[in-house]
Amino acid sequence: MTVSRSRIIENGLRCRCPNCGLPTLFQEGSRFRVNEACPACGLRIENGDGAFLGPFAINYGVTAFGVVIPFILLYATGRVGAAVALPACLVGSLLVPLLLYRLSWGWWLMLYYFFLPGNLPANRAGHEEDDR
Repeated sequence: MTVSRSRIIENGLRCRCPNCGLPTLFQEGSRFRVNEACPACGLRIENGDGAFLGPFAINYGVTAFGVVIPFILLYATGRVGAAVALPACLVGSLLVPLLLYRLSWGWWLMLYYFFLPGNLPANRAGHEEDDR
């Protein structure tokens, strides 16, 4: 394999293309516009209409389990009052997804290609050579 699983993890954590490792997931000069494909290697980043669902699920999970549910539990156990829990949940549920948007795309691609490394163009080319 040309792109190892450890390289896929490294690229995912750094929000880089899992295939070539360049910072090309997002359009230049934009914080939120995802490229349809990597301009350097051509890897399709947005594969179809549901491509955003993976990053959405990651972002939602981190927000819910990392911010909202802990504050609800703190409120339910009496450790914080409603005056603290409600604003914290509200602010957290609005800010955390914005802050994690870019990371969630990198993490999603990392998870996808970690389990299916043969789907990367760089690895497919290597498999074709091995088959000959």
